[in-house]
Amino acid sequence: MIGSNYSSSFSFFLRAIVLLLFSISNFVSTFASLTPDLCHPDQRDILLELKTEFKIQKPDGYSITSYPKTESWGNSSTDCCNWDGVTCHTESGKVIGLDLSCSCLHGQFQPNSSLFRLKHLTSLNLAYNNFTLSPIPDKFYNLMLLKTLNLSRSSLKGQIPREILQLTNLVSLDLSSYVSIYSPSPSLLLSIKNPPFFLRLLARNLRNLTALDMSYVNISSEIPHEFSYMLSLRSLHLERCSLVGEFPSGVFMIPSLQSIILDYNPVLRGSLPVFHRNNSLQVLRLWETSFSGIIPDSIGNLKHLVDLTLAYSNFSGRIPSSLGELSNLSSLSLSSNHFTGEVPSSIGNLKQLISFDVSSNQLTGNFPSALLNLTKLSVIFLDSNQFTGSLPPNIGQLSKLESLSVSGNSFTGAVPSYLLQISSLTELELDDYQLSDLVGFENVSLFSNLQDLSFISNNFRVSSPVDLNVFSSLKQLVVLYLSGIPLSTANITSDSDFSSKFQSLSFSGCNITEFPEFIRDQRNLKYLYLSNNNIKGQVPDWLWRLQELQDLDLSHNSLSGFDGSLKAVPGSHIQMLDLRSNAFQGRLFIPSTSIAYLFASSNNFTGEIPRSLCGGQSSPTIIDLSNNNFHGSIPRCLGSHMSSLADLNLRNNSLSGSLPDMFMHAYELESIDVSHNRLEGELPASLTSCSALEVLNVESNEINDTFPFQLSSLQKLHVLVLRSNKFHGKLYQSDGAWFGFPQLKIIDVSNNDFLGTLPSDYFLNWTAISSNEDKDRQPHYIGNSSLNYRYYSSVVLMNKGVLMVMERILTVYTAIDFSGNRIHGQVPESIGLLKELHVLNLSSNAFTGYIPSSLANITALESLDLSQNMLSGEIPPKLGDLSSLEWINVSHNQLVGSIPQGTQFQRQNCSSYEGNPGLFGPSLKDICREKTSPESEPPVSSEEEEEEESFSWVAAGLGFAPGLVFGFTIGYIKKNLGRNKN
Repeated sequence: MIGSNYSSSFSFFLRAIVLLLFSISNFVSTFASLTPDLCHPDQRDILLELKTEFKIQKPDGYSITSYPKTESWGNSSTDCCNWDGVTCHTESGKVIGLDLSCSCLHGQFQPNSSLFRLKHLTSLNLAYNNFTLSPIPDKFYNLMLLKTLNLSRSSLKGQIPREILQLTNLVSLDLSSYVSIYSPSPSLLLSIKNPPFFLRLLARNLRNLTALDMSYVNISSEIPHEFSYMLSLRSLHLERCSLVGEFPSGVFMIPSLQSIILDYNPVLRGSLPVFHRNNSLQVLRLWETSFSGIIPDSIGNLKHLVDLTLAYSNFSGRIPSSLGELSNLSSLSLSSNHFTGEVPSSIGNLKQLISFDVSSNQLTGNFPSALLNLTKLSVIFLDSNQFTGSLPPNIGQLSKLESLSVSGNSFTGAVPSYLLQISSLTELELDDYQLSDLVGFENVSLFSNLQDLSFISNNFRVSSPVDLNVFSSLKQLVVLYLSGIPLSTANITSDSDFSSKFQSLSFSGCNITEFPEFIRDQRNLKYLYLSNNNIKGQVPDWLWRLQELQDLDLSHNSLSGFDGSLKAVPGSHIQMLDLRSNAFQGRLFIPSTSIAYLFASSNNFTGEIPRSLCGGQSSPTIIDLSNNNFHGSIPRCLGSHMSSLADLNLRNNSLSGSLPDMFMHAYELESIDVSHNRLEGELPASLTSCSALEVLNVESNEINDTFPFQLSSLQKLHVLVLRSNKFHGKLYQSDGAWFGFPQLKIIDVSNNDFLGTLPSDYFLNWTAISSNEDKDRQPHYIGNSSLNYRYYSSVVLMNKGVLMVMERILTVYTAIDFSGNRIHGQVPESIGLLKELHVLNLSSNAFTGYIPSSLANITALESLDLSQNMLSGEIPPKLGDLSSLEWINVSHNQLVGSIPQGTQFQRQNCSSYEGNPGLFGPSLKDICREKTSPESEPPVSSEEEEEEESFSWVAAGLGFAPGLVFGFTIGYIKKNLGRNKN
């Protein structure tokens, strides 16, 4: 009875539980169905409209983790607050956050985008998308509540709208624009109009800003001192912004600042301040700037510093011992400066240090033994200094060492065997290492764990070529650099145990005479460098079938042709091909449709320029076909690839026709050199689109045009060479308009048919030559420094009476050559404003009047040629004070009076003054050793006359004897040549 009651009660209990659970379930379902979406319908509609404004496109090679967030919008939920990348206010339901970074958005960013109707946004991130070079819309002022705005690396182009500076609530602004992965070439896509005003307004309006990143934005201005008052800043990143002037040191003193990066602003000047103890800096990077001075001892106050990079600048003095107080430092780079003395022993206190780089300074002493205490070190670069002694035998205790470079010093002794047994070592450079006891190649098995082995340009005393087969035991090796060591590849056969996993090989300057056959089996090979050898004959066709190969350097050999078909090889991915300075003949072979960097200069290629350059899968960045025998016209189809082309060099060929009007989209083009061809016609109007153009050289053609004033709008043009053509007309605009060309530093219009006079204020606005803000100790050259393959422009100029080849053009070099024309009238007095001018050539014209006394203001002048004119009056005496003036020619004018007494005037040849019968003076007597004026020279005694006559005969004899021997020698050679022919 009891059991029955218990069973009945239990059943009732179970039914009650089930009923309760069912009721709760219904209640929850009913409640859930009655709960509205948090997202407002109007917000949802705006987002769905925004979704339709862009396509979803993930390009090939996109390496950043991406996800098309908008693709799922509206598919599974009507509540937009649950959509990917969307954040709503928990109470109002308004969209306050939108993160569409890395969302594969593709298309134009429309000025009236629905985005600007989301007026409650406080955070917006559109980074890493592709807005197809559209400008930044100015409607951002509608989003006044924004605190975070990130538009970085999304292929936006043009000027940054000033309206963004109305967003006074911003705490983070990222406009960094460089090389979105979609960008056609590395370039500064964004810029600022009126940068000084824009930057001052930014500092004034955005007082709450904690993070500012405008890296790779073309600012081209000074940073105003108002930035020192942005006391909320924690990070300031202005990498590669073309900054100029003096950087305000007060910015370094902002107490909250944690990271400042000013890398790659080569003319930005500044110095490090005295740092206070309350400084929060963790990252201080000044790579490739013109910062100078010493590192202050107060650097030790930066207790939080993790990364200190002052490389490629102008710092000097000793490395302060206070660096040893930076206990958190993990990376220290002081390379390419002017530091002297020894590395302080306090460096041994930096227990967190991973990378140590002091290369390319003037440091002395032994190997810094304090480094042996730093067990976390993986990188040590000491190369290009003045270190002496030997490497410490216990260097092997640095078990995590991966890269060691001690090249370019005076170390002696043996390579420590322990060093060669470090299992983590992946790179070893011992260039110019004076070895008294070389750990020989017979012991190469000590390297068995190495992945990267480099013996580039050493002074190893090798009596006979090294058998490359000795490296076959290095199973882990993927990078092998043996440049400068004589090699033999004869013993490597197809069944050799040689590794086939190489990714990079460099055998440059190894005295190789034929292609190493083992390379044909290197299926993973990406980089192959065989330059500066003695390889002759044909390039084997199996080379093009290495489908991973990207870089191939065969320059400076004796190669004459290509084996096999001259058609592009399917599957070939060669991007860089260097064939310079060989003996190639016939047509140029383009093996790949992926060629971006083509170097084929200084050969004997003939025929027309291959049209296959126009039909590749990728657009070329550098084309250098100079110094060959190409004929025909320049392919107009290149215009379809101008959007990525940075350098076009067709100098010294036999090209004819006109320069095609193909530059409409050449926004990245920095250098055009078509000199020494047979081009005719006029300069194409589309050259005005080349906004990045720095060098234009059309020398020695038959171009018939007036002076290209239309190019004065090119803000970056440094070099303009029109020499030896058929240019004509005046060198100034009749309406008196400003000459333009704000950055022009070298102009050569010699040997044309320019005429007319030059106005007195002609040189008034030649700002790049009148002042120089780029003075520093480290030379900079005009060229493409942003590319993977550094390429410099070159030019030939008349300097000091001779044609001078400048293989690389210094950015501080300046020259004006108007010679060989029909310019008349007075030399403008405004010439004296060009204080930084190095070379002035006005010869072979019809200038009249006096030599301007203002020339004495050009303190940098080195070469002055005023010959072959009709100048009159005296040579201004003040010219004698120009200490830098090395070469002067005022011959064949109508000058009178005494020659200035300056030392440089007395060092000239007599020919520098001939054709001016009115010139006289003691200095002229010293120069020409002849009587020029009875008033200025005392009579010569008969005894002195006899001495001079005797000296003259001795001089004649000295000159006659070698000439006689030379004549007999030539006669003998001709006689024997005649016999041989018979």
